[in-house]
Amino acid sequence: MPFFVSRLFARWVLHRGWALPVAVVTVVFATSWPLMALAEPAGSELVRPGTYWWYFVVTAATVGYGDFSPETVAGRFVGGYVIVGGIATLTTVFTKLAGRLEQAKGRRMQGTEPVRSAGHTVLIGYTAGRTERIVAQLVADGVTALVLCAGEEVPEHPMPGGPVRFVRGDPTAADVLARAGVPRAAAVLVDMADDNAALAVAVTVDHANPAAHVVVTLRDLERAELVRYVDPRIRCVQWHVPRMVSEELTSPGIAEVYAELMTAGGADTFSVTLPESLGRLPAERCRLALGRAFGATVLAVRTGADLVVNPAWDAELAAGAVLYYVGPKRLTGAEVETALRAA
Repeated sequence: MPFFVSRLFARWVLHRGWALPVAVVTVVFATSWPLMALAEPAGSELVRPGTYWWYFVVTAATVGYGDFSPETVAGRFVGGYVIVGGIATLTTVFTKLAGRLEQAKGRRMQGTEPVRSAGHTVLIGYTAGRTERIVAQLVADGVTALVLCAGEEVPEHPMPGGPVRFVRGDPTAADVLARAGVPRAAAVLVDMADDNAALAVAVTVDHANPAAHVVVTLRDLERAELVRYVDPRIRCVQWHVPRMVSEELTSPGIAEVYAELMTAGGADTFSVTLPESLGRLPAERCRLALGRAFGATVLAVRTGADLVVNPAWDAELAAGAVLYYVGPKRLTGAEVETALRAA
């Protein structure tokens, strides 16, 4: 049984590459103890079992507390032997650790290390400059758990040193998506080089995690109908508007609102100039009067070259300022003046 245990331990150590430091420290301890017992006077406190292990650890680590030390010259030679063995062991251990850290860094740079986290955002596809811009917008919006999954054409991590982890491989392969943590992700952006690739990846992502909020960028939004066949909950965004991409990832459904605003019919966006005759007006009065009379929502106001989006309720609007609003119809200056005078 002891032989079996020792063999099992040896295999465990060899498998992890720590055989040499373990062997060195074991041999030094096993040989130094009896040598110290021979060198030191009979009854020495140093060689007692409850003491020597502490002396060995302190001496081998070159800490040297000095609470225990050899009394004889021969004992000091044995202590020197322990120090040399300890230095050799520590050197080997630090070399192994440095090698392991370098290997881990290499795996991260090459995108071979799996992602263990959950609730993160996965970006599938890489375009130089564009992806960095999307990442910067997401980080500005408070999204920091990010994973970039890029194809074989990206040889190593394109954004090292930042908050983005990197996984490299075919994004239509289930094992690559699993390595990127897609099955546990909260949101996934499919931002591929062309629409055909985006559709193929969307199918794979939906299969890997049907519950995730999936956003697909398309150059031709008419192909969004094909995506809806896969899963009607998948959001499609115009590829050419990176800001809308990041907003859809952080505020699901916002792309649909933008699309509705840019579509004729329903609630559209308009502008109207406030009549000069009204003089300066509080923004609160404009919001309430136009909202009650016409169902309009003020979005922004321009005075000269200055544009203020979502002006404060207590802000004062200069005479002749331009209002931008969402409403069912375009308002005339006369309609606005009538509504504001009646308010």
